[in-house]
Amino acid sequence: MLRPSLSTFAVLCLGASLGACASSRLDGPRTRAPSPQASLDTVPAMPSGTVTAAPLAPPPGVAASPDAPPPPGAQAAAPPAGPTVIAEPVAPPAPPPPVATGGRSSVVGSWDARDATGANCKVTLSSTPALDLYRATATGCPNKDLARVSAWDFRDGEVYLYQPGGSVAARLRQGGGGLEGALTKSGAALALNR
Repeated sequence: MLRPSLSTFAVLCLGASLGACASSRLDGPRTRAPSPQASLDTVPAMPSGTVTAAPLAPPPGVAASPDAPPPPGAQAAAPPAGPTVIAEPVAPPAPPPPVATGGRSSVVGSWDARDATGANCKVTLSSTPALDLYRATATGCPNKDLARVSAWDFRDGEVYLYQPGGSVAARLRQGGGGLEGALTKSGAALALNR
């Protein structure tokens, strides 16, 4: 009884495969001649509004230059006979925050950590290698993310504190006599001072 059903199944499979070979769905992509693109209607140009030109007013706090052209329609006045006042130069922008120039060795040691809630704990950054990072310990930290710190690294002027498994717990930059930054998950401020 098993033989007739097996042979029937084989005949059905053979018929289906031959039918699929005869189908045009399995043929390769057909090449068609490109259809002519519809021509676009030309539209007459729209007239624009009148354009006027006038000098811009000086920025606030800066005197107008004495040789500025008069506004349109006004007659040119004689140059002033008195002394010319020159504006004071504007102070340059503040420099970016300093980057730790000493590298890894400048941040190795014991630090007092203070998070955004004001809680304090001790974080020690060791020079002992731990795979491709360095060992770190955190003691007495009420913040769970900071308490789990087990490694650290110094890259591009920033100190990265890592938890087991390689997730970044915090990123810190040198500033204000210590290291300042934020916890990664919460974004809360974090400061490390000696």
